[in-house]
Amino acid sequence: MSDSSNTIRHVMTLDLKDDPAGVAAYRRYHREIWPEVRDSLLRVGVLRMDIYALERRLVMVMDTREGFDLKRSFAAHAASHPRCAEWEELMKTFQQAPPGARAGELWTTMEHVFHLERGRRPPRAPIGRRRRRRRAP
Repeated sequence: MSDSSNTIRHVMTLDLKDDPAGVAAYRRYHREIWPEVRDSLLRVGVLRMDIYALERRLVMVMDTREGFDLKRSFAAHAASHPRCAEWEELMKTFQQAPPGARAGELWTTMEHVFHLERGRRPPRAPIGRRRRRRRAP
């Protein structure tokens, strides 16, 4: 989840192919995203998208409006303009599935395992499951 209750956060990962020229091209394309692609992503409900890289591993953090459906919304995006379809096919030439991906899946949803936020504490465990603090002897 993101800051607003009407916003959904998606965190996904994939790997780039082991090709230094391809990795450089992928980064270059994303520095100058095609306007049709940017406009289409915003139109289908993407509110914010960041992609982070560690060598060939990518992580995408995407905030979307409520009702956004990954499969349906990205299909609508690709179908919205020939340049969007071209972009998506071009990006696939640089990408490969990460470990743990399902067959045919590139961008793979990551599991949320931890959250820290100032001013909020996580819910306490039920009483029967709390650990007792040991007193020093």
